[in-house]
Amino acid sequence: KKKGFYIDIGCQHPIKNNNTFLLHKKGWSGINVDLDKGNIDLFNSSRPYDYNINIAVSNKVSEVDLFYFHEKSPINTIDKKTSQFQKAKVQSIKKVKTNTLNNIIQSSNYADKKFDILTVDVEGHELQVLQGLNFSQYGPDVIIVEYLDLTVSKLEIKNLSIENIINSEIYKYLISKNYILVNCIYSDLIFVKKNFRDQL
Repeated sequence: KKKGFYIDIGCQHPIKNNNTFLLHKKGWSGINVDLDKGNIDLFNSSRPYDYNINIAVSNKVSEVDLFYFHEKSPINTIDKKTSQFQKAKVQSIKKVKTNTLNNIIQSSNYADKKFDILTVDVEGHELQVLQGLNFSQYGPDVIIVEYLDLTVSKLEIKNLSIENIINSEIYKYLISKNYILVNCIYSDLIFVKKNFRDQL
């Protein structure tokens, strides 16, 4: 598809390890969200025509603790349990505002668009991000969501379990929204909307 629309929650860096960079190069555009202002500054510089916003995303509008490791750290998180799982030490705890994904979309210039892909990587807070989206209004065709299995001693491929994925709240939630798991790449789960699939 030459032109489409993406949403990247926990976008981190506009080029390195970014799920939407190649789509952007192809002519796609969309919404990029990160709780680190430095990351959003990079997006404003390299993707000025996207809607780039510096805020934390959750299932409600509130103020929460940010477990801050360092500037632009990929493991900064508002999920306490995930912060405690990391071997690195939390540098400080800051207060940050959260908003829902639905509110963010509606305040953007993409409020009337149909989204092709949603990617969510927010260090343990992915379920709450998904819960803040109205799927009947904005349900994308493809969802890439990070799933951190904190029951394992170390997050390595050899320790992961498909059974744990299937028993996870993220899996059950997206299945209830008419998605199907089609692939998993390390800690990224790839779901596709059932009516987006080729019909027999």
